[in-house]
Amino acid sequence: RALYSHSYPGRRNARDCAGVSQYAMSSPGSSFVQIKHEDLLFYENCGGGSFGSVYRALWISQDKEVAVKKLLKIDKEAEILSVLSHKNIIQFYGAVLESPNYGIVTEYASAGSLYEYLASEQSEEMDMNQIMTWAIQIAKGMHYLHAEAPVKVIHRDLKSRNVVMTADKVLKICDFGASKFLSHTTHMTVVGTFPWMAPEVIQSLPVSETCDTYSYGVVLWEMLTREVPFKGFEGLQVAWLVVEKQERLTIPTSCPASFAELMRKCWQADPKERPQFKQVLATLETMANDSRLPDQCNSFLHNKDQWRYTHKKHSLVDIQKKSVTALCQRDLLTFLSVCYKVLFSYEADK
Repeated sequence: RALYSHSYPGRRNARDCAGVSQYAMSSPGSSFVQIKHEDLLFYENCGGGSFGSVYRALWISQDKEVAVKKLLKIDKEAEILSVLSHKNIIQFYGAVLESPNYGIVTEYASAGSLYEYLASEQSEEMDMNQIMTWAIQIAKGMHYLHAEAPVKVIHRDLKSRNVVMTADKVLKICDFGASKFLSHTTHMTVVGTFPWMAPEVIQSLPVSETCDTYSYGVVLWEMLTREVPFKGFEGLQVAWLVVEKQERLTIPTSCPASFAELMRKCWQADPKERPQFKQVLATLETMANDSRLPDQCNSFLHNKDQWRYTHKKHSLVDIQKKSVTALCQRDLLTFLSVCYKVLFSYEADK
């Protein structure tokens, strides 16, 4: 179960200035600035997060460009963000608590999401140094959440869309709408996006922080291949493949062995077999000191057309699409069982 209440029985402090006040909450040490809706000038919609749309805006009284995630209600995300402070975690400024204009106000990452970057022509310029830098930045942010934050936090929806980039190409983890405060293991209902979700999350089993390690492996795969994970599959098809068939994303044979090994470790079926982010960082440091790796990685990246053809010809997608559409009776029943578990858990979480 979650370790804190979803309600907000807190109080406002008496002080109030320039459209800003302090809002105290139920979790120890957590409070945030309350920002008035009239103190925000909204610009364009710049994407959607979990449970809300995100807009670029001007925080007028502070003359600061910000991102505002509009919500139907203020839930746990503000409470979680209010206790976090790390250079690779999106900076939280405050929240709008005026119905019906609820919203979370954070720093604005002007370069967009990692997902958008990887889909752009600009990503063709990526080299091993860039991938290693970003892999370390994401791992540092996740290590902070799991081991260094005032309260341990499990993200549950780590993916390239939820990693944003500043103008100077620093990555920051964002969108904590699916996150939970965590102690040991806890039971979670299905929240997240199937191609990035660990098997135990899909099945709504008790989870630990290594469910985020699984998702990290998928993000690393995205950076290396610049492909969309499980492209062409519906969410429940992915759930069936990952849970019942124990399939994983195909790693091209020419991918450097050290990267391939790290991804496979992240995708272990047994959560206890996956590395903690402290171990991931140690592995990345060792890889960064390997003088042979830059040439191997850059050769892999710059010959994408060659390995991409082979990868697609023999990939999981082409092989399994046929099996998903032509399931034998036993597999069909298993598939429907997975669908039922997922949908039942989703309804329970609403």
